[in-house]
Amino acid sequence: MHLADFSIAWAYWGILVAAIVEGEIAYIAAAALVAQGKLNPFAVIVAGSLGAAIGDQIFFYVFRGRLPRWMARFPSLEQKTMPLLNRVRRHSSLMVLFIRFAPGLRIAITAACAWIDVPALTFSLLNLLSAVVWAIGLLVLVGWLGPTYLARYGLGGWKGAALVGVIILGLFKVLGAWEERAMKRAGAN
Repeated sequence: MHLADFSIAWAYWGILVAAIVEGEIAYIAAAALVAQGKLNPFAVIVAGSLGAAIGDQIFFYVFRGRLPRWMARFPSLEQKTMPLLNRVRRHSSLMVLFIRFAPGLRIAITAACAWIDVPALTFSLLNLLSAVVWAIGLLVLVGWLGPTYLARYGLGGWKGAALVGVIILGLFKVLGAWEERAMKRAGAN
């Protein structure tokens, strides 16, 4: 194995670990490297999907069965979480699918799923599906469509990938803020 092959193999492990911890920024950088032809798109999708699913599921299984006891110690905090809990109760499957597309709310939604006892198999399968859709969608937009379309305007390759990545991050933040505001309105009612 050559040194270059070894460093590329570590890149995929880095994508997996980064997706466990954070998600979008490292994955968008990996998609930009796919746009430059430096990384294998299939390996990036696999590493990103697995990392994203593992990251969400760690919180789910840590909180599962424990969270109601912990939250009972803090009644005011428990009261503040009611809008989220009610929304997850009404739409548990959709909320699990939404986790990957709600930066800033991921842990909260995951914790709410654990709190209301979403079945473990349901959570794991839907979360993995969501992670795969997230990984493929980001890679297609950032790694291929963005640079291809933006090349007409002189922003091909990594520049187009970076611009599309920034736009997608902004959209995810807006979506998360919209969902958070909707839950606050529901809590006020």
